[in-house]
Amino acid sequence: MTQEQTKIDFTVIEACRKGNRLAQYTLYNQYSRAMYNLAYRMMNNKEDAEDMLQDAFTDAFTKLGSFRYESTFGAWLKTILINKCINQLRKKKVEMVTEDIPENLNDNIDDSELTFHGDIQKVFRAIEKLPDGYRIVFTLYLLEGYDHSEIGDILGISESTSKTQYHRAKIKLKKILAEEDLKWTN
Repeated sequence: MTQEQTKIDFTVIEACRKGNRLAQYTLYNQYSRAMYNLAYRMMNNKEDAEDMLQDAFTDAFTKLGSFRYESTFGAWLKTILINKCINQLRKKKVEMVTEDIPENLNDNIDDSELTFHGDIQKVFRAIEKLPDGYRIVFTLYLLEGYDHSEIGDILGISESTSKTQYHRAKIKLKKILAEEDLKWTN
């Protein structure tokens, strides 16, 4: 984020703190698309993603007084959104695999094999088909940049369970993509 963008965000955030609806609308427009995409990847359902997005913005605007500029507004909002999604998924009792990572699985999971050349929408559609636990860990790790320790803390699972979920998500994703390729080539 540029220094000028930071100044703009500061001005808009301070206006939001004073209850300025136009400033709230400005922040919503600036961040809603990216936050919706994250919510959709986590919830795997349009309506739930929209609900989580609205709840996250409502909480953010309500709790704006606690925002201390220790991170960007976007990072702060993302944390709120992820927590909302996780809490909602817990209510739905999303199952996470609780067994530890297999002995023969390398701790440094190689993501180089995930390089994909082609229709990125095809990959996102395949991610949507992953079981909830796999999809959530995959999204948080690969797409949002959290490490396995952080994911473990967020989801209330061990670091090794996060690694297991991620490894299995990669295997399942490759299988889904291979099956899709077979459908189109037959």
